[in-house]
Amino acid sequence: MKNRKVLISVSVMLVVLLAGCVSNKTLSKYKAGPADFTLQLLHFADIDGNEEIALSSVDEFSALVEAFKADETYGESTLVVSSGDNIIPGPRFYASEQKAVRAITGSNEPGHVDIAFLNYLGVQASAMGNHDLDASPGEFADAIQVEEKNGIEFPGSLFPYLSSNLDWSTDSEMVKHMGTNGADAADLKGKVASYAVTEVNGEKIGLVGASTPLLDTITNVGGITINPPSRTIVDLAAVIQPSIDELKAAGINKIILLAHMQQIAIEMELATLLTDVDIIVAGGSNTRMGDSTDTLYGADEAFEMDYPYETMDANGMPTLVVNVDGDYKYLGRLVVSFDAEGYLITKDLKKNKEINGSWAATEENVSELGATPNKDIVTLRDAVQSVITAQYGNALGYTSVYLDGRRSQVRTQETNLGDLTADANLWYARQLSEVPVDVSIKNGGGIRTEIGSAVVPPGSIDYSQAVLSAPAANKEAGTAAGAITEGHLRATLRFDNGLCTLTATAAELKGLLEHAVSETAEGSTPGKFPQIAGMKMVFDASKAAGSRITSLEILGADGSVKDSVVANGAIVGDADRKFRVVTLNFLYNGGDAYPFGDLSAPDRRNLYEGAAYGEDTDYPDEVLSNDPGKNNSFSRTGGEQDALAEYLMEFYPSANKAFDNAETDLSADIRIKY
Repeated sequence: MKNRKVLISVSVMLVVLLAGCVSNKTLSKYKAGPADFTLQLLHFADIDGNEEIALSSVDEFSALVEAFKADETYGESTLVVSSGDNIIPGPRFYASEQKAVRAITGSNEPGHVDIAFLNYLGVQASAMGNHDLDASPGEFADAIQVEEKNGIEFPGSLFPYLSSNLDWSTDSEMVKHMGTNGADAADLKGKVASYAVTEVNGEKIGLVGASTPLLDTITNVGGITINPPSRTIVDLAAVIQPSIDELKAAGINKIILLAHMQQIAIEMELATLLTDVDIIVAGGSNTRMGDSTDTLYGADEAFEMDYPYETMDANGMPTLVVNVDGDYKYLGRLVVSFDAEGYLITKDLKKNKEINGSWAATEENVSELGATPNKDIVTLRDAVQSVITAQYGNALGYTSVYLDGRRSQVRTQETNLGDLTADANLWYARQLSEVPVDVSIKNGGGIRTEIGSAVVPPGSIDYSQAVLSAPAANKEAGTAAGAITEGHLRATLRFDNGLCTLTATAAELKGLLEHAVSETAEGSTPGKFPQIAGMKMVFDASKAAGSRITSLEILGADGSVKDSVVANGAIVGDADRKFRVVTLNFLYNGGDAYPFGDLSAPDRRNLYEGAAYGEDTDYPDEVLSNDPGKNNSFSRTGGEQDALAEYLMEFYPSANKAFDNAETDLSADIRIKY
């Protein structure tokens, strides 16, 4: 069951070293006393990636939770937590609104299905993740609140969301959900707070939350104030520490930090800067921690780090950092003892190696444990799946190749899916615009998953051997092989950002793209990395940020070079000549810190109908009436899902006219080279 040999990923360790993390320090000379209390910590995070995997795994995942809670030795001492990213716009987010789901839950608020799953799993607290806020603080508040439909009451979240570096009081929606810091977690259900206390088998455990200080650049924070303003790790630790100190002052000597930092290197560094934190449950990075006693889920290639990571806090006391990969693929299990003073007994970790680690949500593990899935989760999952199946039965176009939307690829290089959606945005904008549109820019972080499958052959753990294929035929949904459906678009373009056009000078266009590649580095996956159309560029990642673009050319409809904007790193010709750009309203409004607000005369025009992020459309009604087709009802005019749907129906409408530009290695990419 837990015996597959695994490898350590060099790339993740490089991230740790580059981040300046303290790695494998010699542990404190403090000698803990005899065991006084043993905790069984069950943890997970990041249910925000592959839709099909999450829904197919949640029943086995629930069985693991049920089995460990029933364990004769450790069951009564169980604490279940999440480190955030529990809800995200996408198929199951919107399936929450449908009759088949609300008839079970009593709510029709988008996103509440995942809250219901966490309630059934017995989650006692969660960190605030970035994707939890993607649809806006108001939508998040709706998802966690009590609701009633047709006599059925949805209880809201039966646990609090915690973050000690967010000021909720400055947002008109979240201020209504603020709870009292340090209260019992059970009394904070449906609330947000900095920290809470929960009782586990007679012992009080302190729970502190923390969110990435870059939250406002990667999600929709509304009026929430993010601390620290400096965004540095040292200052972040200083913001978190008072919550820990208040718990200590209240007599709590076992403290867990639920942190959603996006890169595990940051949680590992925080561990060395804080005091009196025993365990940090990391989130946002999908780091797959495990060891040689753990099995992998499906096609996963290897564990990236040993479980748990051991280090010392700022006072030289032991601290553990744990994390598991997302999408309900793995349940983290940490059984660890404390002495009477509340100090970790780390010498027992080796003894518990067989039971500690990442437990894959597989039928094999469930069978060996004699476990049974949670019936309520299965019923709700089936209802959600029925809605999604209907969406995946709505074919919009076809592809004969795998469309690469993997985080590791779409945030680091040009991909064929990035090209396809950027092309669609450019074509669509040209249909809706009276003024010619030259280029398209979008962020790789807005592409949330692939369209198709990547499967490692049985018996192999080498991901380079993965077979990449177009979407398989779906007998239940009635779609043929290669069909790109409404469900796929909802999943991969799940934010459905509105499109807008604007004017940028040659110098400003270079500046936008300099920002887009400013964080590209070995082992880094910045969401701001661009996917483009109507141009091609070369950049040098070894150069200083702001001086990386060495070549930029505007292309004609036939792919020929129409204008050379940058050569040898310098602007060619008039730096003030103008280009018309189509981009996402998310980016224009400051998402991923794109500097659109610095443009001299943007002359912005929104292509989308209705309001988005608090804005009214300013595009003339007569131009909106030129929507290329209005042949779908799931995305508004001017939404990027609508753009791709219309583009597919126009150019790739059948299996005989399928998209066929296969994904290429970085060395063979054309639009973005470095």
